[in-house]
Amino acid sequence: MDKGDLIKLATEFIRNSESNLIGKETALSEEVVGLKIYEDPILGFGSADDLCFLDLKSGDANLRWMLLPDEWLPGAKTVISFFLPFSKEVKDSNKKDFKLPSPGWLHARIEGQALLADLTAYLVKELVQAGYESMTPLLDKRMWSITKAVGKEPHSDASFTSNWSERHAAYVCGLGTFGLSKGLITRKGVAGRFGSIITQLYLNPDERDYTGIYDYCTMCGKCANHCPVRAISLESGKAHPPCSEFLDYTSRKFAPRYGCGKCQIDVPCESCIPVTVRACSG
Repeated sequence: MDKGDLIKLATEFIRNSESNLIGKETALSEEVVGLKIYEDPILGFGSADDLCFLDLKSGDANLRWMLLPDEWLPGAKTVISFFLPFSKEVKDSNKKDFKLPSPGWLHARIEGQALLADLTAYLVKELVQAGYESMTPLLDKRMWSITKAVGKEPHSDASFTSNWSERHAAYVCGLGTFGLSKGLITRKGVAGRFGSIITQLYLNPDERDYTGIYDYCTMCGKCANHCPVRAISLESGKAHPPCSEFLDYTSRKFAPRYGCGKCQIDVPCESCIPVTVRACSG
């Protein structure tokens, strides 16, 4: 199994999955029935022993609890990261109102995450059947994530962090760099969802065509202007508490769904790397 095989498997899974279209039985409104959630995925491949993973644990990324790839899977050789870009319809729906998430975005955030988990499990299964032990932190019982301030168990000294970061894994695997909003900007933009797999299959790591963690961001500030609770600023970047509180509000208002995404739409990095950095790619 090689990179091309994995890219083909992931692409065909998303293209053929009925779950990539919002069904009438779950739709929040008639306008989202049949709405496509994701476009074709893009994949990045990194070395499991890339020193960048270790740097993240000891740097300023608030990831000192992050487990290294070989702690998740002894004998790990490769980390596979993938980005599922939201469809144009999902993104456009969220531009109609910059106060609350659109029904399309709410579905993309929740049903879209469920589809991402299904894709991840499918790729792990294919790798294992091909003879390569593989796993994903997303579906592992050891995975934990804290989206609140200090004091929440089981890690009372941890805030707004986790023991695995999909975005940082994507950064290491060459998929992109961070923006002011803390989203990761890929060649297909920032609006979408990330997943990852750790495997004992060796694949040549992709070269990173960037050296800085914010190389793709122009710091234009448009994401800050769109934030309904002003959680982003040019001076300080993104402040997690007001963002988290707003997401809590949307979870009460739209239960069992929640979301926002205003910092990811109608911005230069919505669907590509900003043209002031380089041309958009298809």
